[in-house]
Amino acid sequence: MPVMTRNWTVGVDAGGTWLRVLAADGRGRRLIIRRPASQDLRAALGAVWRRWRLRRAGVAHLVVATRGVWTVSERRAAAASLLGLARRVTVLSDAEAAHLGALGGRPGLLVLAGTGSIVLGRGARGRWVRAGGLGPLFGDGGSAFALGRDWLVAAHPSRARRLARDPHAVARIAALAPRVLGLARRGRGPARLAVTRGAFALAVTMRAAAEAARLSPPISVSWAGSLLEDRAYRSRVWRMARGLGLGIAPVPPRESALEAAAQLARGR
Repeated sequence: MPVMTRNWTVGVDAGGTWLRVLAADGRGRRLIIRRPASQDLRAALGAVWRRWRLRRAGVAHLVVATRGVWTVSERRAAAASLLGLARRVTVLSDAEAAHLGALGGRPGLLVLAGTGSIVLGRGARGRWVRAGGLGPLFGDGGSAFALGRDWLVAAHPSRARRLARDPHAVARIAALAPRVLGLARRGRGPARLAVTRGAFALAVTMRAAAEAARLSPPISVSWAGSLLEDRAYRSRVWRMARGLGLGIAPVPPRESALEAAAQLARGR
């Protein structure tokens, strides 16, 4: 357990599947935890604080990267709900934190594909542009959910109907994505079709973000999210993007959204 100090800074990556927390103090100590995501972020972080014996007075700055906080009012409301955890609270989009971590603040595109998907662009003057990221009903093309959904519809329609009534349908369908990718590598038709559709959807979203951000080639592109850790799928997305006329230069992510949030908490 940590010794109480007033020098803790904490970064949080509150994703759709996992909650990741990284705390650091002025003596170089680091505490890291990963646990399943929760609908109640305040309660989930409170449990982490109790486990680590942290108190509000001992946490100088908490930076939370989470979903659904694009506007100033959304960020302020989210920060206000967490004020009991730290003396200062900052909330930003998880996609923005991932972009900052991957490209270090440079112009370019961040393609994020996990349970959901979004492409975030940053122009030469620092303007943020997003494409996609509208959730499973209106977007998320190329995401783990989309791959699982398209595969189920083509290969297992009866199972798809059952899952449509499941209150946890999105998470359970997204969990099928690794299987879909594996089947696609073995040449299974429905899986290959789902993967091809997903890669093309991400490529189209990349083009929309690049045009909106007025990015000129070669465009730095990095990635985040569990789905794009699959090299074959990632390569297919890049090929599709180039086929649409994008001059891209893929760049491995420098650090994760969690590390970026922790760096912001430390004032770096």
